[in-house]
Amino acid sequence: MSGPASAGLFIYAKQPDRLALFYMEVLAMRMLHHTSELMVLQSPDLQLVLHAIPEAIARHITITEPPQPRENVAIKFFANVKSFAAVRPLVIAHGGQLWEQSWLGPGFRVCNAMDPEGNLFQLREPLSA
Repeated sequence: MSGPASAGLFIYAKQPDRLALFYMEVLAMRMLHHTSELMVLQSPDLQLVLHAIPEAIARHITITEPPQPRENVAIKFFANVKSFAAVRPLVIAHGGQLWEQSWLGPGFRVCNAMDPEGNLFQLREPLSA
């Protein structure tokens, strides 16, 4: 992806450095931009903008270990990975979860995942040819 992204996701984060490392490892993203308030991560398919939650608000947010899923949200994104087996250790090592249950889609398998702050998303793994 060259030039400005045509689409992506904006995630408010209590610990943006931790989330950046999580998504860089799990989704093979690279850091395009970094300030104390904003980080831009990109892969060939996806751009994530991580925005630090202001301290006045962040101090009232508790992130547990392991994190509690934030299930009452209107949006859940998906991203492609080569294999669940390859990415599972990375998800766990960086404080997230990858559920065991999966579903079949047209040409791929889908599995729910959670980042270290409890944000839910889906991973898609291609079906073998």
